[in-house]
Amino acid sequence: MRGDIGAQFRALHRKGDPFLLVNAWDKGSARMMQALGAPAIATTSAGHAFSMGRVDGGTLTRDEALEHAQELISAVTVPVSGDFENGFGDAPDHVAETIRLAAEIGLAGCSIEDTALPAFAPYDFELAVERIRAAASAARALPHDFVLVARADGVMLGNYNTDEAIRRIQAYEAAGADCVYVPAPPDVDALRRIIASVSVPVNVLASGRYASLTRAEFAELGAARLSVGGALARVAYGAAINAAQGMLNGDFSGLACAAGQQDIDTLLTAKVTGQDV
Repeated sequence: MRGDIGAQFRALHRKGDPFLLVNAWDKGSARMMQALGAPAIATTSAGHAFSMGRVDGGTLTRDEALEHAQELISAVTVPVSGDFENGFGDAPDHVAETIRLAAEIGLAGCSIEDTALPAFAPYDFELAVERIRAAASAARALPHDFVLVARADGVMLGNYNTDEAIRRIQAYEAAGADCVYVPAPPDVDALRRIIASVSVPVNVLASGRYASLTRAEFAELGAARLSVGGALARVAYGAAINAAQGMLNGDFSGLACAAGQQDIDTLLTAKVTGQDV
């Protein structure tokens, strides 16, 4: 581990001064994002699943997620956080073990969702809180810092409303979560309420309806961290799909938007502090 990478990651979380946590889906994208200036990298379960020929949502195993995260860690020198879905198990003890394993491979933190997969059903409130309490206990027992993010995904999935999300993230904070995350609130007013409801840093998904907001606007709302989930991977796959559809119909003009080979080579071979990637 390059120093206390968890402590470095924690220091980035400042309410009202959000940093961009860029979600990468392979070693190449991780290297390029750091070379472009990303201060931290996260995995994306969606992007990882797509690269494995699968859909997102409970199709990855814990071993696969850990191996994938290790690959990204080996490619960069900035902190890496794991998008670890529901912790790859329902029981609190299983989630705690996921935290320990995540820390062992050198992750600076990870997020845990309150949704059972692949059913996409929310965990009962008490169980959801107990899962975060177990995860936080495991994180605090580590010999180094580790940022635990507790996600309330029910609003995004249509399983519960903003009031319930706030009830949950407040309970997750009390259970020991270092950061909380409610993906895709219905509007900016709801997002403002969510951020104001807790004292810990709040991660905001800066995609979908929120892609039109600027960093300054997210800062004004009080966000501490911005991530994009699988959106950047979908941008890349979307460009490939559109170009391929054109080619299969005899139109190769879609290839004109391809990145230059030299531009890619420059990013992949860039030297970064502490490690040549």
